Amino acid sequence: MDERRIRVLIAKPGLDGHDRGAKVVAYALRDAGMEVIYTGLRQNVEHIAEVALQEDVDAIGLSILSGAHLPLTRRLKEALGERAAEVAILVGGTITPQEIPAMLEAGASAVFPTGTALAEVVAGVRAAVGKKNENR
Repeated sequence: MDERRIRVLIAKPGLDGHDRGAKVVAYALRDAGMEVIYTGLRQNVEHIAEVALQEDVDAIGLSILSGAHLPLTRRLKEALGERAAEVAILVGGTITPQEIPAMLEAGASAVFPTGTALAEVVAGVRAAVGKKNENR
C-alpha cells in the first residue's frame, strides 16, 4: 500500500520580490519526499487559496519578508473558508519570537522565523500536516 506524499504549496504573497528563501525551502521539502508547488512572486492571497484548493494540497507555506505576515495569514485563513480546517498554514520569514503566539492565533499551524534550520522546517511541516489529518 503506498502512502500519499505530502503536497505543499509554497507561495510569496504581496509585493515582496525576494524569493531565495522560498525556493530553498521548496527544494528541502522536495528532497524530503514531499510534492511541492511554487506559485512564484507577487501573488494575492485569494489566488493562493484558489490554487491550494485546486491542487488539493495538505499545506500552504507562505514566505513573507515584508512584515505583513499577520494580516496576510488572517486573510489566507478567511479565503480558505471551511477548508481552512483541512489545510495547514505555515509561515516563514521576518517574524520575531514575540509575534509567534499571535500568528498561531491568526491561523498559522507553524511559524518559521528566518534562520530556522531546514530540518526543523521539514519536521514542522510533517507535524502540522499530521495534526490536520488527525482532526479530519
